[in-house]
Amino acid sequence: MRGCHHPLTRRGSSYACDAGHSFDVARSGYVNLLQPQDRRSPAAGDTAEALEARVRLAAAGVGRAVLDAVVELALSSPAATLAVADLGCGAGDVIGALTARPNVTGVGIDLSVAAVSLAARRFSTATWVVANADRRVPVRDGCLDAVLSVHGRRNPAECARVLRPGGRLVVAVPGPEDLQELRAVVQGRADPRGRTELVVEEHASAFALVATQQVREHHTLTGSSLEDLLRATYRGARKRSVPAEALEAGLAITMASEVLVFTRTP
Repeated sequence: MRGCHHPLTRRGSSYACDAGHSFDVARSGYVNLLQPQDRRSPAAGDTAEALEARVRLAAAGVGRAVLDAVVELALSSPAATLAVADLGCGAGDVIGALTARPNVTGVGIDLSVAAVSLAARRFSTATWVVANADRRVPVRDGCLDAVLSVHGRRNPAECARVLRPGGRLVVAVPGPEDLQELRAVVQGRADPRGRTELVVEEHASAFALVATQQVREHHTLTGSSLEDLLRATYRGARKRSVPAEALEAGLAITMASEVLVFTRTP
């Protein structure tokens, strides 16, 4: 509830705090902590259609490189056991891969009920929470070894609060040439969009940048795969924006990410 930051404890089929607030665990295994003031739309976040498209693409190896890179960077932490949160977890691939390891506990957080519900059904090894991490990350102070953000929103102050001193923040943002071919077709232009300097600047007060990694994939997508990329990227198929010959013959696609690793400064 607004203003109540008392810790929640799992009690049977719900989470409750000592102030008397209680949140039921959904049948698929997630808990919804959203309050009315936390969202501007009753269907906030990614749609089920976009999420399912991303799952199909990842299963075909499209977009996997950045997910795998973030998993490896999280696992490279020197901590013997890891407590990890993923802000904007989507369909749960990153936390699902991490919590398959016996030394990792994880929580996936997303504003989209559809995303968290899907993640909980796919990966029962983690805790899944619907919440607006732009406002507050629903985790106690200083209890995490790593926080992850993969092409999602960022909250430097909250990440600093929940990380232990020396904890890692792994942020992946689209690279300048990400989807440049698709942007040229759909939007009529493909201006480079560099984000790295902004990310470093907004985290400078509480974090030190310790590593960067460039991740690139190249694919030629046709038909349903190209339509899935449109659904996953532009919140709808928008088939009319892509010439029929591209859907049939294929479109070369560049997927590019810049991955930044920060440590929490004292």
